[in-house]
Amino acid sequence: MTAGVQVDDSRALRAQVIHTASAMNSAGINANKAGNVSARCQRGAHAGFVITPTGVPYDRLTADDLVFVRIADGAPTGALAPSSEWRFHRDILQARPEFGAIVHTHSPAATALACHGRGLPAFHYMVAAAGGPDIRCAPYATFGTQALSDHALAALADRRACLLAHHGVIACGADLDAALTLAIEVEHLARVYLQALALGEPRRLPDDEMARVLEKFAHYGQPQRRAPGG
Repeated sequence: MTAGVQVDDSRALRAQVIHTASAMNSAGINANKAGNVSARCQRGAHAGFVITPTGVPYDRLTADDLVFVRIADGAPTGALAPSSEWRFHRDILQARPEFGAIVHTHSPAATALACHGRGLPAFHYMVAAAGGPDIRCAPYATFGTQALSDHALAALADRRACLLAHHGVIACGADLDAALTLAIEVEHLARVYLQALALGEPRRLPDDEMARVLEKFAHYGQPQRRAPGG
């Protein structure tokens, strides 16, 4: 499943979404029923996405439990209600056609920073993995609201990830693997930043160096590889 390629809503795609949701918990970037995962797809003539339902433990999910949501009007199709955060999934996928999947987590270190309204500055070159010289923190708004979606969209401008104040993390990618990989990287960077802060505020890499890193990341890795690594 890749952004820009029409993918049908299928049991195979739904299995990938469930696997990704479970992998968030296994990786330690989420707990219990928190967070949510979506993947862009097509259902008949309707463009939309499948998303994890609200309030169901990931280890109990089946393909039929996932909810298809139309991008045009947010109308859901399924036996269960979609994640309460379906709005920002819809709005992000509508505004950013390069994204094929979104992972939302409550990862501990990144959420700790977000509880102070802090994002990740250019303290380490891998911050550029999110697409820019920093990773912003969106202002707080109640979960599941349009206000939260609007804040998230603004924080994601020219970025693939952001923090949500007093809440968690959003990571986006061309596909589910890329989104999950980025969510894990954001949490790793947040842990390193918190440890660095114990010695004082770390020095920032200058803008011209981050620009060089971003340029190198654009051509990094093997031909089919999408996310840069260390």
